[in-house]
Parts: sequence; C-alpha cells; structure tokens
Amino acid sequence: MSDQRRSTHFGYQEVPWEQKANRVKAVFDSVADRYDVMNDLMSLGVHRAWKRFAIGRAQLRPGDSALDVAGGTGDLAVGLARKVGATGRVVLSDINPAMLARGRDRVIDSGFSATVSYCIADAERLPFPDASFDCVTIGFGLRNVTDKPAALRSMARVLRPGGQLLVLEFSHPVLPGLSPVYDLYSFRVLPALGKLVAGDADSYRYLAESIRKHPDQETLEQMMIEAGLEQTGHHNLSGGIVALHYGFRL
Repeated sequence: MSDQRRSTHFGYQEVPWEQKANRVKAVFDSVADRYDVMNDLMSLGVHRAWKRFAIGRAQLRPGDSALDVAGGTGDLAVGLARKVGATGRVVLSDINPAMLARGRDRVIDSGFSATVSYCIADAERLPFPDASFDCVTIGFGLRNVTDKPAALRSMARVLRPGGQLLVLEFSHPVLPGLSPVYDLYSFRVLPALGKLVAGDADSYRYLAESIRKHPDQETLEQMMIEAGLEQTGHHNLSGGIVALHYGFRL
C-alpha cells in the first residue's frame, strides 16, 4: 500500500484508510431511523426535486435493469422501478444493513416489491457480473466511499455497453455569494438540527464536513473519465449545492 493510501479523510479528520468504512457505518447506524425526516428538514424538501431530476435523466425503458448503489432509504430505487415497469428489474444495494432495511420498507410501501430486489454491497467491490445493468445510480453516497476511483470503476464495470451512470451528490456552490451562507447553514444550523431531531450532532457535522472534502464538479467528471466512462457531463442544481454527473459505458 502506498503512503498516500495509509490514511484518508473522515470529514475533517485524518483516519487510517481501513477504518473509514466502519466509521461511516456507525454514522448511518445512528441516523437511519430519522434519515428521511432529517432529509426533509435539512433541504426543506428540495432533495425530492433533486432526486426527481436524476430519475428524469435516467435513460431507461420498460424491461430494462437498474442498480441503485448506496441506495439508502430507497427513493431512487422506487423512481427507477417506475421507469422499468413490471417487466424490468431494480437492485437496491447498500453497505449498511440498517439503511437497506429502511429502503426495503419504502419499496414495499410504494408497491414495487415485485420489481425490486436487495443486496448488501460495497460500492468499491460490487458483487455483480460485468455488463449486468442498463443504468447505475448512486445518490448522496459517493462522498462516503473510501476509494472513490475504485467505486467508479466498479459501477462502470457492471454497466452494459451503452449503459449510463448517474451520480447525484452534494457539490461546490457556483452561484456568487452562496458559499458563505451555505457554510453558515452547514456548520451551525445542520449540527444543531441533528442534535434536536436525531439526537446526534456529531454525525451531521461529519456529513457537512464530508461534503466539503468531496471533489468539485470538474474533478469528479475527470474521475469518471478515468474510470472508463465517456460522454460525461454534469448539471448543477440549486446553484451547485448539488450536482448530477452522468457518463456512459460505450
């Protein structure tokens, strides 16, 4: 292992490379029960529009197959299931069993249990054969992955020729004057809200820090190219607070 891979960031902390996955797991174990409520509060419900935008860009037809990586509580998986219809299939995967259980509940409540299956999976080492899916999505999960290039290569590998990867993630504001306001909200309001609603300020402080450590729009697009994807690009949402990146396996 090279010196560069002996440690990595966990928010603003530097931690041993092999410890980050367990620390991230602990965060999501802590917030799983209140995850959806906090998403609505943190974004004033706008996260639903971001996810609808991503699903709207998924080039899926009835009968296709899709994989949602780090799928959490299942919002994207339900949207994918609507697009592929009764003859298609969707796999909802997450490395965290508590989050995957919440996602299963969401899928059942939405009436798509016949279309969606579930898998505990590490984004860096997806347990699927090459060329298995027409579309792969990951929503607000890539920044928590230890080895992001490995995860991007893994997701590209399981795409069929012509298949599409969609990465929905917090990014870097591009609207003039937005960054100071966003910083104030992220580091003052968000942890306080986490403590009040979820009883856990530290986890939401980590989530804010992890956003700042995530690559900016252009860097992530270059990483996707290096992972073997082509025709890449991105859409900035809410002034760049969130970005949807896309690429294809040709």
